[in-house]
Amino acid sequence: MGYYGIDVYYLVLVLPVLILSLYAQFKVKSTFNKYSRVGNSKGMTGADVARTILDRSGLYDVRVEAYPGYLTDHYDPRTKVVRLSRSVYGSTSVSAIGVAAHETGHAIQHKEGYGPLALRSSLVPVANIGSSIGPTMAIIGLLLGMPIFIKLGIILFGAAVLFYLVTLPVEFNASSRAIRTLEDTGILNYNEIDHAKKVLKAAAMTYVASAAVAIANFLRLVLITNNRRDD
Repeated sequence: MGYYGIDVYYLVLVLPVLILSLYAQFKVKSTFNKYSRVGNSKGMTGADVARTILDRSGLYDVRVEAYPGYLTDHYDPRTKVVRLSRSVYGSTSVSAIGVAAHETGHAIQHKEGYGPLALRSSLVPVANIGSSIGPTMAIIGLLLGMPIFIKLGIILFGAAVLFYLVTLPVEFNASSRAIRTLEDTGILNYNEIDHAKKVLKAAAMTYVASAAVAIANFLRLVLITNNRRDD
């Protein structure tokens, strides 16, 4: 049962959540595209909304920039920049407004010192290392009979899993802030708010699916290493 091959753990643990992840990606794209054809009644672009919410929150030093790619929107806390994809930055669609408001939610989290966001940021370096070399290190440890490599690989990969788990409250909170702000400011009307909620809910599914994939792969790694050590 090699880690990189097809084994019972892959079929039982990983494959189902991979299917869930594919569905989540399809769902967010189809939902975003659906409401990309619905304009908001105020005629505001994603960039307009982001700037309005940031200024309302006193975040005058946070810039809003267009960013290449599709659904590549994100907030960079290091440079204090809200980066909006081309399909959001200049679009007046309800989808664009929801996504833009969501990203400003991260900027507000940063300003307020929101705990889960700070924890996620601190985990980025070790999570990047853990996701790329953790499983390989654990398997090498098994092949070479070096328990320290096995433990270190599992710990590193565990840090990557923790990153995905911490991401969930960060993203859910940003979406909640976005909807609340859009309602309070009247940027979107009642029907438009409902559409924006659907877009952000679909996006949230992708984070849940990513966390599930990470957990499944982690459990698979632990089970494989335990079985091989027993052998």
